[in-house]
Amino acid sequence: MLFAHDTETALTAAAALVNTAQPEHDELTDLASLDAFVQRWGWTGSRRGDAQELAAVRQLRPRLRRLWELDEDGVVEQVNRMLSDAHALPQLVAHDDWGYHLHATPSQAPLADRMAVEAAMAFVDVVRLQELDRLSACGADDCDDVLVDLTKNRSRRYCSTSCANRVNVAAFRARRGGRP
Repeated sequence: MLFAHDTETALTAAAALVNTAQPEHDELTDLASLDAFVQRWGWTGSRRGDAQELAAVRQLRPRLRRLWELDEDGVVEQVNRMLSDAHALPQLVAHDDWGYHLHATPSQAPLADRMAVEAAMAFVDVVRLQELDRLSACGADDCDDVLVDLTKNRSRRYCSTSCANRVNVAAFRARRGGRP
């Protein structure tokens, strides 16, 4: 394992949140879709369950996306700002099936703040371990999703198997030159 389990989960959840903002198909359009996302990624703590909470989470997506686009100094600046904005105070907690791990906001903090700080704390580990190259955009020309490469050999190039399959089929067809 390259990162602690909570760091890997936070990075993957941050990438998933960024990827909900596809221009042609926004996956967080209503409270039900936000509820499903929160449940899928196991977010704990209080929820407002209103349009303001949904808007705040939607507004977080471009801020997180920038973390995949910045150099190390830019990531550090953005992460520090995110932690400061949410008045983060790291502490060890245990809940559900998780052993002790870091939380940096109280469970009553707004969901978008908890999401931002969770991602920022994960990026702290990425920067400290000098592993920013594990964060990239999907290698498919027609996809804008981001990904976290947690493979041992740093070989992940696509956000999903569908993108990988689509690119590989196109390359195969190009090599065959249209032959059946």
